[in-house]
Amino acid sequence: MMSADRNGNHDMSQTDIAFLLADAADEVEIGAAPVQAVIRGGRRRRARRWAVASATALVVAGTTGALAVTGLPGGGHADRQANVANPPASPEARHVYEPQETELSRGMFKGKPWYVDMQVWGAPRNEDEAARQYDAMAARGIEPVDDKPAALIGKTSYFVTRKYGSQRPRQFLFDSRQKLERLSGRDLQFATNPLDDTSDPHGDRVAVGAVAKTAREVTCFWKDGTTTLVKRGPVVYEHNLPKPAIVPVAGYPTANWFVCVAPERTGAKTAEVTK
Repeated sequence: MMSADRNGNHDMSQTDIAFLLADAADEVEIGAAPVQAVIRGGRRRRARRWAVASATALVVAGTTGALAVTGLPGGGHADRQANVANPPASPEARHVYEPQETELSRGMFKGKPWYVDMQVWGAPRNEDEAARQYDAMAARGIEPVDDKPAALIGKTSYFVTRKYGSQRPRQFLFDSRQKLERLSGRDLQFATNPLDDTSDPHGDRVAVGAVAKTAREVTCFWKDGTTTLVKRGPVVYEHNLPKPAIVPVAGYPTANWFVCVAPERTGAKTAEVTK
């Protein structure tokens, strides 16, 4: 077991840990045993159905906001051609076959560059769109949480991937949902993962998470007792490397995302919204 669970340095009981099993794709190295866990904080909230490959997804409970539903343009005005339906947006306009992509962070580790990126794929509306989207995902070397194309109909899919040096990108946090969850207050959900594909005695060093749009600061806690502050964006580049930032993600309007990386000789412990 990786992350904070690896050495038993955590405060979670066994009843707080739920296992989510998924098959690893032949083309994509996503690990064999995705894991989820829930940390109590305030009042308990249901476990997030994040699929996390070779990592531990931590959910810090808080308040949960409701999804807003917007009405159709011109609703309630019979004199504005209410019976004339607007044609649906094309699959291309909805990013069904080409995702919206956002770079969450980048840096250097042991002389090699690393990147953490996020893709958001629009929801297919029928079996043909779903099949073409499934093929487009496969061409990019990623595999959705649902193993049948038809299961993607009506769902937005997102993938967080990391790349280190010359290694190919690996997905490690991903899901497909009919409605993206809206976080609020001090809600925070995050997953941890190694920076590279080699064994690291200090555990997972990169933490990626989602927070409410109102969150202004996240504190990442490391096993050696140090911390890293992540401020709400924009990303500030110094010498072509960004400072950790809480940033919006294209195609994901219900939460902002962040990345923080542990110092070289320690690993990730936990994280929380501090402002």
